[in-house]
Amino acid sequence: MLRDPLPTPRSLGPNDPVSASRRTWLGGVAALALLPSGARAQGTKTPPPSAPPSAPAPATDGPARTLSAAPNTLRLKPEPAVPTPVWSFDGKAPPPVVRVRRGETARLKVENRTDKPLSLHWHGVRNQNPMDGVGGVTQAPIAPGTEFTYAFVPPDAGTFLIRPLVVGGSSEPSGRGLAGALVVEETTPPAVDQDLTLLMQDWRLDDADALLPFGQPAFAASSGRLGSLVTLNGVPVPAPITARPGSRLRLRLGNVCNARATRIRFDGVKVYVLAVDGQPTDTFEPLRATLPFPPGTRYDLMLDMPTEAGTTGAITALIGNGIALATLGLTAEAAAPPRPPITKIGDNPLLPAEVKLQNAVRRDITLTGGARIDKDKPAAEPSYTGDPTRIWAVNGAPGTAGMAPLFSVKRGQVVVLAIRNETAFPQSLHLHGHAFRLLHPLDDGWEPYWLDTFQLLEGRTARIAFKADNPGRWLISATVLERFDTGLWTLFEVT
Repeated sequence: MLRDPLPTPRSLGPNDPVSASRRTWLGGVAALALLPSGARAQGTKTPPPSAPPSAPAPATDGPARTLSAAPNTLRLKPEPAVPTPVWSFDGKAPPPVVRVRRGETARLKVENRTDKPLSLHWHGVRNQNPMDGVGGVTQAPIAPGTEFTYAFVPPDAGTFLIRPLVVGGSSEPSGRGLAGALVVEETTPPAVDQDLTLLMQDWRLDDADALLPFGQPAFAASSGRLGSLVTLNGVPVPAPITARPGSRLRLRLGNVCNARATRIRFDGVKVYVLAVDGQPTDTFEPLRATLPFPPGTRYDLMLDMPTEAGTTGAITALIGNGIALATLGLTAEAAAPPRPPITKIGDNPLLPAEVKLQNAVRRDITLTGGARIDKDKPAAEPSYTGDPTRIWAVNGAPGTAGMAPLFSVKRGQVVVLAIRNETAFPQSLHLHGHAFRLLHPLDDGWEPYWLDTFQLLEGRTARIAFKADNPGRWLISATVLERFDTGLWTLFEVT
């Protein structure tokens, strides 16, 4: 089956008749309006910034935390359904949340106790290149029965993801459950009553509640491996969140699905966005209380719980008629004392105050490949008949280990990429090692938030700008991992 499984609340039913189209992949450039229109425009004639401070120096090395990836079982459905064979870290169902303070060294020893090669990408971290975790590009994959220690100092505070990323072999470890979050705490974090990390996953199950086999070209050539059941932090949804009336919550929301892009709606509560893709922004309420949520995206949110007894809220994924990811309820405790208004968590002084475009290196990037849609038969399945290992291409070439960089720039150079999606599907893309701004169509400004992941609708062109200030070879990659495995990535070099 190529298209989205028909969703129903809690379960998405992979064998149900198809009614959802690829347009359920809401998001992308056309839908990345996170703020009200009056708050979006940013001109390019801001005063030049002062020199940003350097990244924090590495702290004294301490003991490494171990992440042991191994087979496990997970009960995804209530009895009498049998537990599903999965992979997990440290024998636990919830994905791990690794926390460090800004300026500390993250040291993580990854033990591969699975039967497949493995490497872990620290999604969104502007990392040192050898630690980026792309098996086959920045490191040799971790072979079964061996281990590898990652050690790096994240330059930015924020919320980042842990995702398997091996050239030609990322979908299976992710689809079997390997995922997590890296939280880099601010030097002075905002005062909250609870700081919760919420990771959305989905699982593609067969009729016996086992994982559907991997490596199916039909999935890779179309929408990817869309799951039939959703979990939040490894448990079936909706996950209950309870808090004292009037208390303040920080929610770190991340999408670690193989392919599932959706929008997130907040019902019954008023939330404020503090950061997008780990980078702080001016605090704002989401437009129409919804946010685009492709794989790899993160949001830091703040909300104050209501004080009225019996008040409830929900975080809903707009899949089908809507699937509640979490419910928000109140405890019987007395209300918390009032707090000051919610405000921004600060700026990241390591990112430029502006991106000067006048002397930017400009490159065009075109995405092609995948299944085709017969416009005369819109109800027909998409079709693909080519090489199942080279389904997608960037500027005419699929991503392969050992490939030459698409372009090379000097460190400190501003880069503008015009990315054209000539495939039949929306594409979720991730820029490694850097944060970028989405430009307005005429280069007369940019969206007022930094990103490292975004979604580009079919037939559209987006322009992104970033300062190439991180030396090494960096990927521009699909976050739908079946597409990454079959060629939808390229790389560039910063010297």
